[in-house]
Amino acid sequence: MIYFIATVLSKGKKEEHGFYADTKKEAHYLAKIKFTGILIKVVESEPPFEEKFKQFKANLTKNFKKRKVRPDAFIASTRQLAVMTNAGIPIHDSIKEIAIASSDRSLREIFFSLADDINAGHSLSHAAGNYRFELGNLTLAMIELGEKTGNLAEAINSLSDMLEEIRANIIKFKKAMAYPRNVMIAMAVAFTILISYVVPKFKSIFEQLHAELPLPTLILLKLEYLFNNFGLYILALLFISFIVFRYLIENYINIKYAFHQFLLRMYLVKNVIMYATLSRFTLIFAELVRAGIPIAEALETAISMVDNLPLKEKLSAVRSTVEKGGNLHNGLKETGLFENMIIQMVSAGESSGQLDNMMRKVAEYYKMRFDAIIDGLSEAIEPIMLAIMAAMVLLLALGIFLPMWNMGEAVQGH
Repeated sequence: MIYFIATVLSKGKKEEHGFYADTKKEAHYLAKIKFTGILIKVVESEPPFEEKFKQFKANLTKNFKKRKVRPDAFIASTRQLAVMTNAGIPIHDSIKEIAIASSDRSLREIFFSLADDINAGHSLSHAAGNYRFELGNLTLAMIELGEKTGNLAEAINSLSDMLEEIRANIIKFKKAMAYPRNVMIAMAVAFTILISYVVPKFKSIFEQLHAELPLPTLILLKLEYLFNNFGLYILALLFISFIVFRYLIENYINIKYAFHQFLLRMYLVKNVIMYATLSRFTLIFAELVRAGIPIAEALETAISMVDNLPLKEKLSAVRSTVEKGGNLHNGLKETGLFENMIIQMVSAGESSGQLDNMMRKVAEYYKMRFDAIIDGLSEAIEPIMLAIMAAMVLLLALGIFLPMWNMGEAVQGH
């Protein structure tokens, strides 16, 4: 949103009013209907500090007020909606029945709102567009697909299949991360207890001996000082930093892009993001092509499901290539994301007129690769965990026992 200042002549006096709009054309329209008097000019301007602070607060809290619906409840509801729609029950009645039966409060409110909008004459895709955050881009894309093809029941049923697959991948990822996460938490708690309660006892001994302390011991004593004197401040700083970082990521596209690019360079994380993205992209694209949607339009919808900005940028180039009359396999090859085998498969699908079937095979391949990465995630993380554990144990052992070994010399010296 851009900040504008409208200058209005009202009762013989010039008045200035600040407001937000997406474009200058919209700003002129809004100024005419919002402010009484003769509109002199509308100019883009830098918002005042008070307005910036107000926007900061609004952006900071907006996603805390919104709540995503529970995935399991939403998948069950989409299945039920597909069955009822396929049985010939009007979409308004189907959605209202599901809303009444739903145990998820957020989902119930959304479905009642959808039913009211449909009853007012809006399409389901238009009504669902008001809940993009809660329902997700994939849901909106599949509803639009169903309305375009005239087979809403099949589109919603396909949506349920895709949501279940995505949900299964998330559950599998969480299970794979459960053991490393629990071990790391236990290590952090143990290290904090040792630093807070054990190290101070040795600290008094070292101070009495007036011995020259080795580096590991100095590091331990510094950590003990920080933990016991500034522990709460450090926690508060970490929490505030997280909130500010989240705000920057959500509101500044260049920072978000840089962060996403950084994730694509991280060990393990890059492969998880890469194959999760390609699996979802090819799955949705295959479904859309199978339903008869033009390739360029199917690409646009599938690309809109991609969250990682650098990957989204590369995949967007594929759509540009296709729109200019190029082949799909050439566009995919130029991204550098797809293996040569995949390019050949897509090329064969284009040549034979079996692109939809070939893309489904490609989607299955990337799903297999993603599953293999998730299955081996725990084993891949174990070396990192062992290295961290070894570093912590070594720091504690050297920090405490090195001065003890030199204690005899320190006593003789005094």
